[in-house]
Amino acid sequence: MSYNSVKSLKWLHFAFISLFSLGGCGILGVGVWLSVTQGNFATLSSSLPSLSAANLLIAVGTIIMVIGCLGCVGAVKESRPLLLSFFILLLLIFFLEILSIMLFFVYQDQIDHYAQRDLKRGLQLFGTEGNVGLTNAWMIVQTDFRCCGVTNHTDWFEVYNASRVPDSCCLEYSDNCGLVNPGTWWTAPCYERVKDWIQQNLVALWIFALCTALTQILGLVFSMTMFCQAVKVETFYA
Repeated sequence: MSYNSVKSLKWLHFAFISLFSLGGCGILGVGVWLSVTQGNFATLSSSLPSLSAANLLIAVGTIIMVIGCLGCVGAVKESRPLLLSFFILLLLIFFLEILSIMLFFVYQDQIDHYAQRDLKRGLQLFGTEGNVGLTNAWMIVQTDFRCCGVTNHTDWFEVYNASRVPDSCCLEYSDNCGLVNPGTWWTAPCYERVKDWIQQNLVALWIFALCTALTQILGLVFSMTMFCQAVKVETFYA
């Protein structure tokens, strides 16, 4: 490989990883913005109270930025340890993603069962002190998806120990409408409504997943090519 080709590869790798890092910076920024502006919107899960959209974006954005910095510095310095570290970390994440997808499809029924049970436990915290985020999350989900409860609107009967639902379950919102005739409530289960929404947007989700995988594969190829070239150069001048 000629000197010019090596330089071109080096700056191509640097440009690619810079875009990779900027993407991570953007994800981190969105996560921080959500955390600041939507701090009272939390997770629906009772067992994973920190699993909110904002926290997930912050974590993912930070990981991408750190890995991207390794790749950028490794490309500029032509450092074998940094390039190899970038390659190993990216490969590990890639394999973990594949493993997660495989486990999801294998244990889909068990995951469904656990998720529904956990969400029903979370209903018990609705409206209680210190759970403003969970309360707001349920109100928004039920209003936006026009649903009520996890598997049925009667899930709320166990929470209130009475035949009533939150006002966000009402076809037309008004104070204390959840105490009125059940004919004025949404009856569709929220769990199924959210699953239907995911099914309707499955193509977009798969396109995003494929683009992510392609980006990671290109990162692996560029970093390993740079690493091998650095090894050849060092061996040549040894």
